[in-house]
Amino acid sequence: MSDRSELPVAEALKLHAKTDRVRRRLLGSMLVLPFLSKQAFAEDIVELRWSDLLPESDTFVPDVLRGVIEHENAPLASQQPESSGIRTEWNGMTVRLPGFIVPIDYSGAGVTAFILVPYVGACVHVPPPPANQLVFVTTEHPYESEGLFEAVNVTGRFGVSSISTQLAEIGYALSADKIEPYPA
Repeated sequence: MSDRSELPVAEALKLHAKTDRVRRRLLGSMLVLPFLSKQAFAEDIVELRWSDLLPESDTFVPDVLRGVIEHENAPLASQQPESSGIRTEWNGMTVRLPGFIVPIDYSGAGVTAFILVPYVGACVHVPPPPANQLVFVTTEHPYESEGLFEAVNVTGRFGVSSISTQLAEIGYALSADKIEPYPA
């Protein structure tokens, strides 16, 4: 009979030991969570190119990139080509898009709102590209830009928008979480 009474105790001890190991692993995992970087929990970032913002059937190449620049007396905004449409696939997603800053609003020495443009001088020295090639960017943390010729990467929540400024009609908006110089 002693063999029968020891058997359930032995099984109970094995089960207790197994439960204890699982409990320790779980507690150990929970202790590590606060030390994991924020990036470990971040959602995927979609890397966009300016051509991605064009409708699939559109092949717009800005005049400035073709070497054709009209220097008329008309305001640059009035020379903006019409947009052939916008893309909605990235609405609400976190994206990264490189470009150049055309400042709209400042806080102290930093830019808090700007138009992200695909090439140097767009909207300032040459007519703006179509609305589907412009992104209105806002940021809570002012970015101290080195000027209009600084290339940047902007990462944040992306969406379709219809914004009108004195410089151009804009087709997209981005709430920036991170603005950094474009890697050379």
